[in-house]
Amino acid sequence: MNREKYVDESWKESAAQEKEKLENIARLPDRQAGGSGADKTSARGNPQASAQPSTGPRQSSPQPEATDHAHPEPSAAFEADFMNYISGLAYQTMVFLGEIPNPVTNISEKNLEQAKFVIETLILLQEKTKGNLTKKESDMLNTAAYELQMKFVEMSEKGSA
Repeated sequence: MNREKYVDESWKESAAQEKEKLENIARLPDRQAGGSGADKTSARGNPQASAQPSTGPRQSSPQPEATDHAHPEPSAAFEADFMNYISGLAYQTMVFLGEIPNPVTNISEKNLEQAKFVIETLILLQEKTKGNLTKKESDMLNTAAYELQMKFVEMSEKGSA
């Protein structure tokens, strides 16, 4: 019973394309503040505009030339660390509060129930990580939770008025 192992590495190409999409989304607020209109339209209208085109069926071996050229140096903004996790949760909350357009539809949509859930997740993280965070991480978490709670209250009051 000697089985040959197959390792599917096609996920690497998908991850590179997803990273490219996220970079475009992250650049949108900067472009809206004063960047060029042409770039804004192409990234907004078609989030896959800058992603690499599909060349047919996926191959099990990645093509490093194409991904290295598109991403010459990994960005610290996409490292898996606590600060980026908190930033991601805060971003999601702002989307759910309707403060930031949904990156998929580019439409501001309110979902206060989901916003409340993410804010409660931040509060849970405050409780469970107490004493285990750096000052910078703790300050960021506390500030994000407080500011988002205040924004939630403001949006809730607007909705009931």
